[in-house]
Amino acid sequence: MLSLSEATSTDFKTIQYIANKTWPVTYGGILSKEQIHYMLNLFYSEKALLENLNQKGHLFLLVEEDGVCLGFASYEHRYLNQEVTRLHKIYLLPEAQGKGAGKFLIDTIENLARQNHSVAISLNVNKFNKALSFYKKIGFEIVAEEDIELGYGGYKMEDYKMEKVL
Repeated sequence: MLSLSEATSTDFKTIQYIANKTWPVTYGGILSKEQIHYMLNLFYSEKALLENLNQKGHLFLLVEEDGVCLGFASYEHRYLNQEVTRLHKIYLLPEAQGKGAGKFLIDTIENLARQNHSVAISLNVNKFNKALSFYKKIGFEIVAEEDIELGYGGYKMEDYKMEKVL
């Protein structure tokens, strides 16, 4: 049975482990190894995670089954001072994908978003990420394209901005 818990800074090693296991599988056919390494360091260093948790107001959830952590999500209510909940990250271990854990995380975040008076959930997803079909299947729609320069080595994120109206 799946269960959720709110993550704290003591869970950062678990979050980093999942990111390091997931990113090469998710992005290996999309990004260079160098860019994956750069982005993992940029987004998942202890400093970056602490800043997200303590200064940016991101909340982290861990999803577990039988005591084993399968994945995590991070989100933020009132994103950019709007009535929107932002799904910043959601990653599941490759062996956990397709078992309902991602839907469980998103359903939970949707319920929390409604409780916090959000009218929508927004996210960005790489244009070539296989998760794009998952997001469409559960009601997210593409509302814009966004290329984000990362300021190093010419790396950029080529994303769709997606939204689900609640």
